[in-house]
Amino acid sequence: MTRTDTPPAWDERTQLTTFLDYVRATAVAKCEGVSPEDAVRAPLPDSPLMTLCGLIAHLRWVEYFWFHVMFLGEPDEGPLAQATEDDPDPEMRLAVDVPLPQLLAEYEEQSARFRDLVAAHDLDTGAQRTFRDGRQFDLRWIVLHLIEETARHNGHLDIVRELLDGTKGA
Repeated sequence: MTRTDTPPAWDERTQLTTFLDYVRATAVAKCEGVSPEDAVRAPLPDSPLMTLCGLIAHLRWVEYFWFHVMFLGEPDEGPLAQATEDDPDPEMRLAVDVPLPQLLAEYEEQSARFRDLVAAHDLDTGAQRTFRDGRQFDLRWIVLHLIEETARHNGHLDIVRELLDGTKGA
């Protein structure tokens, strides 16, 4: 996939999906060429889960939660279902035991499935499940939220990568 933020058409759906694909591809690009040791190293002393592996796992499981669990209403069989007040990010903690190439492959495979899901539904389609506070989100909001979430964590990936080996940009 070519990484671009310029959509091939200017309708709402194409703009939203282009930006989601762009931020996904940027997350992947920020991990290119990193050593296996650096992929699980946390360079921020007060953030032991802030690793490249942890961030990619987080992005993967957040998309899973919003598309698979909330939008489709499927059972939550991901690590976020085990989150507690004492362990709010189990997906990031568990990621240190999974090689970065595997995490990236799983993220890209899942992104392709969810790309098809978004293409098959109207953006006004409501999620099958309501949020904890009773709000129901539509597909448009979910895609926008995931663009924001992924872009925010791309900033974290950028900082972590620069601290690890000096690599900037991507």
